Amino acid sequence: MATLFTGGCVCGAIRYEVNAEPIMMFNCHCRDCQRTTGSAFTPVVYVPAKAFKITKGSPHYYSTPSDMAGHNKRGFCPECGSRLFGGASETGQGVAASSLDDPSLFKPQLHMWASDAQPWDAMDPELPKFEKYPPS
Repeated sequence: MATLFTGGCVCGAIRYEVNAEPIMMFNCHCRDCQRTTGSAFTPVVYVPAKAFKITKGSPHYYSTPSDMAGHNKRGFCPECGSRLFGGASETGQGVAASSLDDPSLFKPQLHMWASDAQPWDAMDPELPKFEKYPPS
């Protein structure tokens, strides 16, 4: 993946950039991701926190409980409602792969929260699956 990549919401009110290689790329199948996307999973590019920068606009945030981090603060555009990021920590920031300017850069490495996957969710059988989170 490129060391500088950009993305944003569908209406253009929110823009961001990342200037480092991702830490990891994965598909999260947890129920929160299903509800926030209206789909089977969220494709996530997890990047170093210090490499992530919002370059335009002010996202709104909504937090939900999380088994790993205590809560998951998800960012979205207040104008068009596009889900953009979540899972922020001191070390990393999750970015929704669908918000990338070039989403073909997304190359998932694993499936997490396979325990919550729906029967109609066709997971890539070539990728490792974890019931919840992968080992650290």
